[in-house]
Amino acid sequence: MALLKKYQFKCKRLPILDCGAAKVILEAHAKKLNRVEVSLDLGRTKTSVLIREKVAVLGGQAIPIEWLKEVASDEEGLYLLEAGALRKIAFSVEGHFYKLRRAPQGAAPTLEIDGIHMHRIKEVSPWQDSLLKVKAAKVKHGSKVLDVCTGLGYTTILSLKLGAREVTTIEVNPAILEIASHNPWSCPLEDPRITILLGDAVEVVAKLPSNSYSNIIHDPPRFSLAGELYSLSFYKQLYRVLVPRGVLFHYTGAPGMRRGKDLAKGVAQRLREAGFEARLLRKVQGVIAFKPP
Repeated sequence: MALLKKYQFKCKRLPILDCGAAKVILEAHAKKLNRVEVSLDLGRTKTSVLIREKVAVLGGQAIPIEWLKEVASDEEGLYLLEAGALRKIAFSVEGHFYKLRRAPQGAAPTLEIDGIHMHRIKEVSPWQDSLLKVKAAKVKHGSKVLDVCTGLGYTTILSLKLGAREVTTIEVNPAILEIASHNPWSCPLEDPRITILLGDAVEVVAKLPSNSYSNIIHDPPRFSLAGELYSLSFYKQLYRVLVPRGVLFHYTGAPGMRRGKDLAKGVAQRLREAGFEARLLRKVQGVIAFKPP
């Protein structure tokens, strides 16, 4: 992979506030408590917060109690505390708007691009959604995984948790990796067993060696945004890099179902044309495919 561009992921590890933590601090302030425990990393750990008459001291930084009222009223936003200032984790790059969005369940957030969230958030949490995809790909102890479209890195991280020995993951957009660097749940992307390749997945996969991966997780953006990642030619490349008896899970979601369109069915057909044995997994909203011996 000498010709491929590797990305060195670095987690920021700055305090983050969501509406839940802000409400706990405000309630403690109203009760005139001088200390309360909240999470400043979206549920991963607890931190003691000092409360004064007009300020709260979080991670060694004092912020006005009044600022917390705005955070408490925002059910979706996540706020970064840096140099004594609070700012929402959201920004625009080249005409697109990126936001780290709090999930209804709290804990692991989702990524939102131009108002479209990148995980299921109603039936399951983003973390659970990602775990279902990894399990569908049959990742197990010793697996060598290719994860196409890194996003916040949850499927990559969970592949290691399920026993994978190494994961190669591909992301085309540096802005997505930048927003992931602010997400505490993405910090395990620093693991040396993970290789992040920055580039167009079509071009990157074409450069990967044949018969290299036991499992592939393909979780592309919507078809309307990245149709090339649903093409027969790309599926042939995925077939090439997968080992015989290897497993591919292709997430499709369920767009167009209400209008009678079945994206997953078309995906399964093209995967078969590429050489895979493929069948629909409706419960996980995707297609599982196998490379014959």
